[in-house]
This record gives sequence, structure tokens and C-alpha cells, in this order.
Amino acid sequence: MTSTTDRAPVAVVTGASAGVGRAVAVALGREGFDVALLARGQGGVQAAAAEVGATGVRSLPVLVDVADFDGLQEAADRVERDLGPIGLWVNNAMTTVFAPAWEVAPADFRRAVEVTFLGQVWGTRVALDRMRPRDGGTIVNVGSALAYIGIPLQSAYCAAKFACRGYFESVRAELVHERSGVRLCMVHLPAVNTPQFDWCETTLDRRPQPVPPIYQPEVAARFIVRSALSGRRSKVVGSWNTLLVAAGSVLPGLGNQFAGLSAWDSQLGDDPVDPDRAVNLCRPVDAAHDRGAHGAFDGRSGGFFDPHFLRTLPATAVNFGRAIGRATREKRRLRPRPLRS
Repeated sequence: MTSTTDRAPVAVVTGASAGVGRAVAVALGREGFDVALLARGQGGVQAAAAEVGATGVRSLPVLVDVADFDGLQEAADRVERDLGPIGLWVNNAMTTVFAPAWEVAPADFRRAVEVTFLGQVWGTRVALDRMRPRDGGTIVNVGSALAYIGIPLQSAYCAAKFACRGYFESVRAELVHERSGVRLCMVHLPAVNTPQFDWCETTLDRRPQPVPPIYQPEVAARFIVRSALSGRRSKVVGSWNTLLVAAGSVLPGLGNQFAGLSAWDSQLGDDPVDPDRAVNLCRPVDAAHDRGAHGAFDGRSGGFFDPHFLRTLPATAVNFGRAIGRATREKRRLRPRPLRS
């Protein structure tokens, strides 16, 4: 019989049936973690669990909606009964609505925020309930470059990711205050080739797509796992996103101007949206059939050095220059003028 001290470390990954969450679960299995995979879709999470199990570790698929706090508590209890004490929790689950803000139905906006933001809040709470009494463990919250720069057509997602960043900063300060041994990390991802663009809610007539440069889920997973193992506080992934975030901190209006100039059409493909396609906002698309980790953009997911993205750099540079000019003029226009005597 295997003793408790000989057990593999236990990790929980939310949104683990597809995309980044699935890639993270597999990567953690290769690192020797037993992995609990939390997701809504039966077909996707079972296939993901089998993929993790093939690495030689134990895997536990659990059907749960991260917007359901009580459901997450029950899921965590099951994980600790079946696998052991949770040492790592990765909050990755998300959903989104592609539409101008004035076209997003209130119920759809609420649902996107409940999953993407409150799902991360509830996951953090559930993990802390178990880790704080043991004074140890690591929580990794998956953020986005869009937690720093809002772009058109994704108001619900950007709002949720901005909120996730604020929540992370606050909770981390509280852990520092009590000198806790629990580590809280955040990894901000670039555009990733995941199935979300095929099953997200949208009011648009053209197929949504990620803003280049696009990265594969395995690249994102590598940085998430690296943060989990090192305890690094925060990381923005991708050279281009790091540049935009840094430039936006120096010139706050730059992000709005650049996004307004370049991020509308770059999120819309040439193909029309199938009006009968399945949407995962309120119910899983992969309940019966596995969709895998990757989306439809394998041929364009080489990151910054993808030839497709490199061909767009001249136009991107022009828009970036125009954005700097506009942001600078805006800053000057809004600068307070001295009162005349």
C-alpha cells in the first residue's frame, strides 16, 4: 500500500475539458501531479482525463459549473477524498460574448462575468479554505493581457479579467499581511488557439477569431505550470503583449487608441457565422463530443514569429504610431490649465 507521504501532489484545474485548461492538466500530469479536471462537458472532460491518465498519473474528471460556489465546494471535497490534499489549484475557466457592448444582452453579460470572474473568485475561496489551515499550497489564476488593455467586441471578458486582476492583488495582499505560506500567482495570456472562438456567443455575422499573434495552448500551459512550480507573482506572456502593457502604463490612452484602430476587424474572420452553431455560454458544447485543446487556427499559431503575423507588422506599426500620436494629443488636451488671475 502507498503511504500518504508517497502520494503524488494533487492539482485541480478548472475549465479543463478544452483549450488552455486541458493543456495545463496534461502538462501537470507530465510533471507528476495527480490531476482533478473540473468542467461542464462530459465528453470533453472524460477525454481530457484519459489524456492526463496516459501520462502515468491519476486523473479525476468532475462535472461542475465554476459559477456555482456550493458545487465547487463539493467538487473540492470529492477531490480530497479520492486523490488527497489539494496542493495546487489553477483557475482557468472562462466564457465570453463577442459583440459591441450595446448589443450584449444583460443576461449574457452577467453569465460571462459569473463564469470568468466569479468562477475565479469562488475557485480561489474554495482553494484557500483548504490551503490556509495547512499554511501551504499554490493558486494560479489565469488572466489575460486584456486585464490591462480593453479591446472592442469583448467588453464582458475584459471587464471580468480586469476584475480578476484587482481581486488577485487584494487577496495576495491579505495573504502577505497574515504571513501565509499559501502562494497566489497570476499569468496573463496572449491570444490562444482554443475552441472558444467556435462556440462563444456572438451577435456578429462574421466568425470571431483571436487577435494575432496567436499562440498554441501548450505554450500558455508551459508558463502556467512554470509559475505554479516557481511561485512567481505575476507574468505577462508574449513579447507583443508585454510591450503593449508597458507602453500603456506610460501613456494610458495608448491602449484605447490602438485597440480602436486595429482590434475590431482583426477579431473577425472572413467566414460567416453559422446561425445554427452550438454556443457554450450557458451549457457545454462538448457534453457528448470532445473538441480537444486546439481551435481552428493551428496554421496561424506560431506566436510572434508566425509568418502570417509578421506580414501584418507594417500595418500594425502604422496603427501603433497613429495610436501614440492620438494618445499624446489626448493627454495634452486633457492636461489641466492654470487658472488666470
